[in-house]
Amino acid sequence: MPIIRVIIPAYNEADSMPLVINDIPNMVAEVIVVSNNSSDDTIVNAKNAGATVLEENNRGYGYACLKGMDYVAHLSQSTDIIVFLDGDYSDYPEQLTDLVTPIIDENIDFVVGARVESLREKGSMTVPQIFGNWLATSLMSLLFKSRFTDLGPFRAIKYDKLLALHMEDKTYGWTVEMQLKALKKKYTYVEIPMKYRNRIGVSKVSGTVKGAIFAGVKILTWIFKYGFKK
Repeated sequence: MPIIRVIIPAYNEADSMPLVINDIPNMVAEVIVVSNNSSDDTIVNAKNAGATVLEENNRGYGYACLKGMDYVAHLSQSTDIIVFLDGDYSDYPEQLTDLVTPIIDENIDFVVGARVESLREKGSMTVPQIFGNWLATSLMSLLFKSRFTDLGPFRAIKYDKLLALHMEDKTYGWTVEMQLKALKKKYTYVEIPMKYRNRIGVSKVSGTVKGAIFAGVKILTWIFKYGFKK
């Protein structure tokens, strides 16, 4: 059985932490929560739920993910698959089993959990999120002949393939950077339809005008950077 570790970036997700962690299947070797300068009880609640907890004071989704990766890199134990999962309980952590199955059974490199409309709870994605996903994936299709339909943060990737991407984005462009670099390296990939519900608490990105604008700009910057890169 492959060794799976989950990295959960979390900023003020105290209420949702126990729910997220407790719903993660037992096949996971370690759950790593990265508190991204949280000011509530995210840290204590994550520890009480059994997670390894790291602290990253630089605010930014990518900063938190990179902190988790750095921790994994220094472990004495091996890691085969990394799963990224948000800490707001909008995804269904129990679907992790479905997410990693193509990697385990079919040797696929990279799997994205797609928040398909038919499985989404009403209001779980904002209009800017839906439009941004459509625009980004449409451009990726045009420029790279990509089959991606979503930039969903619930995703799984072979650990060695993740390292080879040399991830660098510190903020809103993390997910699209991973997908673009996977396309450039011609990784095998699939999307798995995922259920999606209204998150606990207020989104730090789509819940604010500033966050939505910055995320959109960052995503488009990455797409055009790679789209016209020789």
